Amino acid sequence: GTANLEKAESLQQVATHIKKVIMDGEMSEVLANDIIAAYKTLGGPMMQQLVAVRSSATAEDLPNASFAGQQETFLNVQGEANLLLKVKAAWASLFEARAIFYRNEQHFNHFRVGIAIVVQKMVASDKSGVMFTIDPVTNDTSKIVIEAVYGLGEMIVQGAVTPDHYELTKTDHQITVKTPVLQEKMMVKKGRENKILTVPKNEQKKQKISDKQIEKLAILGKQLEKHYYFPQDIEWAIEGDDVYIVQTRPITTIDTKKQIESHEQSSELSQMRVMLTGSPASPGISSGPVKIITSVKEIGKVVAGDVLVAPQTNPDYVPAMKKAVAIVTEKGGRTSHAAIVSRELGIPAVVGAEGATKTLKQEEVVTVNGKEGLVYKGGFQGKKTQDAGPIEHIKTATNVYVNLAQPDIAEKVSKMGADGIGLLRAEFMMANIGVHPKKMLRDGKRHEYIKKLAEQMAMFAKPFNPRPVVYRTGDFKTNEYRGLVGGKQYEPLEENPMIGYRGAFRYMHDPEVFDMELEAIKIVRNKMGLKNLWVMIPFVRTVAELISVKKLLSEAGLYRSNSFKLWMMVEIPSNFILLDEFINVGIDGVSIGSNDLTMLILGTDRDNSEVASEYDEQNPAVLWALERIITTAKRRKVTCSICGQAPSQYPDLVEKLVKWGVTSVSVSPDAINDTRKIVAAAEKKVFANK
Repeated sequence: GTANLEKAESLQQVATHIKKVIMDGEMSEVLANDIIAAYKTLGGPMMQQLVAVRSSATAEDLPNASFAGQQETFLNVQGEANLLLKVKAAWASLFEARAIFYRNEQHFNHFRVGIAIVVQKMVASDKSGVMFTIDPVTNDTSKIVIEAVYGLGEMIVQGAVTPDHYELTKTDHQITVKTPVLQEKMMVKKGRENKILTVPKNEQKKQKISDKQIEKLAILGKQLEKHYYFPQDIEWAIEGDDVYIVQTRPITTIDTKKQIESHEQSSELSQMRVMLTGSPASPGISSGPVKIITSVKEIGKVVAGDVLVAPQTNPDYVPAMKKAVAIVTEKGGRTSHAAIVSRELGIPAVVGAEGATKTLKQEEVVTVNGKEGLVYKGGFQGKKTQDAGPIEHIKTATNVYVNLAQPDIAEKVSKMGADGIGLLRAEFMMANIGVHPKKMLRDGKRHEYIKKLAEQMAMFAKPFNPRPVVYRTGDFKTNEYRGLVGGKQYEPLEENPMIGYRGAFRYMHDPEVFDMELEAIKIVRNKMGLKNLWVMIPFVRTVAELISVKKLLSEAGLYRSNSFKLWMMVEIPSNFILLDEFINVGIDGVSIGSNDLTMLILGTDRDNSEVASEYDEQNPAVLWALERIITTAKRRKVTCSICGQAPSQYPDLVEKLVKWGVTSVSVSPDAINDTRKIVAAAEKKVFANK
């Protein structure tokens, strides 16, 4: 029978049944012997070594999906029989009720999710904690944030105690913030058991780890971030003088929306009474009636629009957290489960607000300000930070397009007043599929891949129709492609992926993969009738490459017409030096990728903290290139768009772009309204002077 996933009891029943089937199954002898042999090497022939059995599901850290803690971890496992049992239990945890619910929500196929089991020596840590290589609340990339407790790290992740909080500068490891927090209880390893003990009185208020250790951790964090090319969320443990990294994973909640709070908002908030203060964990302001939950049995009480208040949360609370408008917990830091999930859901959260369950009353209306870590009495009348307010319909001659990547928000963004999508990134859709395209081809799943891509493209083209949707064909770099299932087999390791195997060059060398994208585009345009889908080719190094890509397009039956425009990204110096030659090959428009263009003109990588300060889109050399590109496009009567972050950051740059004759700017969803105003003002000035 099928389970009713909305009903907690039905879900629980199914989960229990599946887990029993797995636990009763036989493990193959070959595998069992391999595990035992490895256990011997790890802890000696007596097989008494205590280990932790951790599980990691392959779909767990897809770029858009990582509610932490979906699968089980077993600590203090001893002896080979126990180890084999716990490995089976870890496999079974793939079908915990919460994991089934989560996959269903994310539309993952239950049978396509793999699970890997990691067996690690138990570290009997005296101190442990979490480190983020950016500030997880403000997304400030110049900081490293570390949280620390006495004893084992379990307490931090559960949010059972509030940790010390330290912040450092990433460039020179200066400690800028130190907030020691009183810790009364700690979890320690006694033999095979984890015991909760009282921290000795004279230790409770002390800084948990030394400045030297804080700095040592920060250096390790920087190395991990460099290795994985991405900000990391790291668990660490210190035993004696040894620092262990227990696990690391990409931070999946980096939200590029910069929330701008208006003056009216802050002045209105300043007149409200503060009931509680805690740590800011997820930005935004929301109001609603309080629901206090003290155990997972009560999560059914939370209805849409409530403010969820709890001592702490765990992965079983996620269904309720998804309904809440804000979250407040009594314990925990910015790296606790409640904080991470709130950032992922995009709802305000305050953690470590002592006494929240006592101070707040059931059903009383409160306002949660997640950016400042405050809870106010009463509702908030002003604009919620989430809504950018009403859209003013200003008309501009220059189109204001939007940059988009996530299919599930396309419908919502289509109502925000953009003239179309100026940059639809393929990468997010490919990451959603999660498997390397060449592996899909090898597994005979070409049609499935094409169908999935087409379905996702249509999710953008439909709500925006008849406004244009400019799809930029896949521009994953090798380090990003390697992260997909099967990616390691097909991708070279590159020192500098930014100028590596990417863009048009890749399509010529691997036409089969490019062909799948083109097939998907044809389905959307011809079968679904969404003729507003156009194509843009990224990273074209030479004119010959553009000719080759156009050949592939015509072989696939895609020709330029009134309803099908072909654009080229301009992001390499060769593109603007030879722009006339590129236009001669036959394109309808160009789009300036100001981020890559700036990096390649100034020879600086903005993701490398050593030189990032040199990155400047306002540098005279970059402005010279922008002017040259726009005026050439205008002279040759092709459209010219710009889709980096620059237009929404520098209003005076927009005036120059308009003056030179740019036909559109493409910005992130939260900047549509403001950019439209900036463009309108610039047009007024420019046309008044003509």
